[in-house]
Amino acid sequence: MEKFEVLPWYAQWFHHLQASLLGHAALSARDSMALAYVLLLIVVMSLAFFLGRNKYRLVPTPVQQGLEGYYRFIHNLCVEMIGHDKGERYVSVIGTIGLFIWFSNLLGLIPGFVSPTSNLNVTAGASVFVFIYYHWQGLKDHGLLGYLKQFAGPVWWLAWLFFPLEIISHFARPVSLSLRLFGNIFGEDLVIIILFLTIFPVLVPLPVMILAIITSTIQALVFVMLSVTYIAGAVGEGH
Repeated sequence: MEKFEVLPWYAQWFHHLQASLLGHAALSARDSMALAYVLLLIVVMSLAFFLGRNKYRLVPTPVQQGLEGYYRFIHNLCVEMIGHDKGERYVSVIGTIGLFIWFSNLLGLIPGFVSPTSNLNVTAGASVFVFIYYHWQGLKDHGLLGYLKQFAGPVWWLAWLFFPLEIISHFARPVSLSLRLFGNIFGEDLVIIILFLTIFPVLVPLPVMILAIITSTIQALVFVMLSVTYIAGAVGEGH
């Protein structure tokens, strides 16, 4: 049985709230903690960007330089992979996903916190969002019949073979996205906890933290690049 007492106060409050609302369908303590961290992260990010929206300077601060560099990276990535005519429309969505995944990965490095992305439900939710979003964009751009043609392969007489393979491939994408991110961040958090609490609580944290920041950034980058690739395949014109 899970130890509810180990949860922080806000996760305990959220667990009690959703348990009272959902009854027997209530989330487990672990899932409640992950969802509480997600909501906390969303609120903090939203407030930070809302309060800082009009504070840009001609001579940028380090934070502004970092955000501008991140925007240029996402913009160039979308334009290069999706195309100049369509890529810009996805910069805001991809940029938001990237920041959410990155901050979620890094949250577990703060003492007393756990990375939301170390919970499979969180990574599955983000992956399902990407799955639904790129299919929706493909349907908007090509229409139902035009989008389905992309699943039929290059020649009509092989459609019976390509169509089921494409369906299986597309449904495997959210599974791959969620398991890859979950496995890496869960393992990272587990290694940090083991090293910090049992083996070398003084000497190990700094190099391990640096390595964790690097791996968290790489995992967020992989998630973003795969999301852009899926969108590019959905809205692109077949050749």
